Amino acid sequence: MGLTLVQNITYWLSEHPSIVNFRWSPTQSWGSTWSFVITAISSYVVLATTLNLVLIKRRRPLPLGPIPAVHSLAMALISAVIFTGILLSAAAEIRDTRWFWRRTRTTTPFQWLLCFPLGTRPSGRVFFWSYIFYLSRFLHLFRTFFAILRRRKLTFFRLFNHSILIFMSFLWLEFSQSFQVLAILLTTLLYSVVYGYRFWTAIGLPSACFPFVVNCQVILLGCNLVCHFGVLLLHFLRGGCNGMGAWGFNSVLNGAILLLFLRFYVKMYLTRKKSTLEVAREDDASSMKLKDKDT
Repeated sequence: MGLTLVQNITYWLSEHPSIVNFRWSPTQSWGSTWSFVITAISSYVVLATTLNLVLIKRRRPLPLGPIPAVHSLAMALISAVIFTGILLSAAAEIRDTRWFWRRTRTTTPFQWLLCFPLGTRPSGRVFFWSYIFYLSRFLHLFRTFFAILRRRKLTFFRLFNHSILIFMSFLWLEFSQSFQVLAILLTTLLYSVVYGYRFWTAIGLPSACFPFVVNCQVILLGCNLVCHFGVLLLHFLRGGCNGMGAWGFNSVLNGAILLLFLRFYVKMYLTRKKSTLEVAREDDASSMKLKDKDT
């Protein structure tokens, strides 16, 4: 029974003909053109900005009911499926293409995860899941509109981060960029945890005593930064990695996201520290008043 279940999962997530024969192309893949991704990102920015301006005078948040919780649960499950699918697909691709590595300088599976051999085309198992991951990025955009309807501040970082993540996912497929398999594994693993936590808190269960989501994002950015250095090292030591032009552009965008996020993180930390000090001062003042009354 258990073996049959594993075999079925493996078939549907890595051996199905639609996955094995996948090919990224404008004629076969929805959303695979430059005009589409540019229009989609522009529409997202315009819609979010317009909605925020329309509701700017409204102080009370709009009731959303269980919608955010359902969205978080769906995103957690989708991320878990993508993680499992690309993990099984990467293992299958390594098994099936290892013979070809003799013609390249790739010697270990980890090197393949970081550095695709030159001439790699966006087709097959791992690129199918990269495509599903690209499509799932659009579902993440709903969180922006949830935040606006709840009357939370619409920041440039939120718009920039979501827009750039969609564009980077597009570039991964368009140029068969190296490192994308490992990046998707790390991201979907963290997203499964983060969105599971958001669902947990959305249904009224207790939250962590520290900024859980922000710390997860810091871990993800740190892992990506280390892996980027690994790709660069392999590129020069192993005779080149595929899609390095897109990788360089993505590295610049990742650097911009990292700087903006660190600025946000430091600002949040200082705000929390300031509020803690104010509470402590209020407690000290209250205790002093009580002492004065006692005397």
